Amino acid sequence: MSEPRTLVVVVTGLSGAGKSTALHALEDLGFFCIDNLPTAVALPTLEACEQGGVARVALGLDVRVRAFFEHVGEVMDAVRAGGRRELAVLFLDASDEALLRRFSSTRRPHPLSTAATAGSERAAPAVLDGIRIERERLASLRARATIVIDTTRLDVHGLRRRIIEELGPGAGARPRFRPRVVSFGFKYGAPVDADLVLDVRFLRNPYFVEALKERPGTEAEVRDYVLGDPDSTGFLDRAGALLVFSVPRYEREGKSYLTIAVGCTGGRHRSVVIAELLAERLAGELGLEVEVVHRDVDRATLEDRHSEPELIGGGPRDGGRTA
Repeated sequence: MSEPRTLVVVVTGLSGAGKSTALHALEDLGFFCIDNLPTAVALPTLEACEQGGVARVALGLDVRVRAFFEHVGEVMDAVRAGGRRELAVLFLDASDEALLRRFSSTRRPHPLSTAATAGSERAAPAVLDGIRIERERLASLRARATIVIDTTRLDVHGLRRRIIEELGPGAGARPRFRPRVVSFGFKYGAPVDADLVLDVRFLRNPYFVEALKERPGTEAEVRDYVLGDPDSTGFLDRAGALLVFSVPRYEREGKSYLTIAVGCTGGRHRSVVIAELLAERLAGELGLEVEVVHRDVDRATLEDRHSEPELIGGGPRDGGRTA
């Protein structure tokens, strides 16, 4: 009989997205958990665990020490080598708004922020700078993720339930492939983890209608205005057909996650409407769970909004859900 393979779970993601909570949940599931492990000692640590009879190991990795993070891809390939180990990469994400609120409630600076003491006038912009830098550094690792959990609207108990669903007893019963549709504003930069980017800035813009300017694309009036443009329906027909054709082929190639980014100027109106409708079409025609995230729908007011204490979850204005 062949020896059972060691299950190694790499836990990573954005600071403030719930990495510590995830590691605690894995520890309760019987994993031997090590946080902030330098990549240079990851393989010797796994070998020591295996020699001690430990068959379930969780490693927490972040980007605070860049020198430790630069070779993470090579380390992950080495973990898989030989077929003795099974590797899962758990990536924790959240909206910029939720992360800013969490750092504000704890009054701690972001580990990669370039300036500002917690509580100062520059604190919010500094946190957003840190989030942007961290997203860029984590882009390659997110592309390797086998499990992605958006904690924007989760509290600690919700995140714990998701961890148990993904890695606890009985996990793996449902399909692994999950497309993700993200609306964004080009003025804030395209998502660094996007596999496909669709530009809808040519559509009629509700921003120039006074009654719609401050309202998000999730509201019926804004949606009706955008869809009143014949180019919108034409684009939806063509883009939807392209995605219905290509998404199953990405799945066939072995991708676990696919991020489809839809951008307009500010990420508040047109991209939100189109992202919602594309997600609905994918879910309806392909029978897949499609996650919808509106990254920048509240971005214009982020720096001026008062924070609310919270553990992990966001409020009703946060932008993550499942179609």
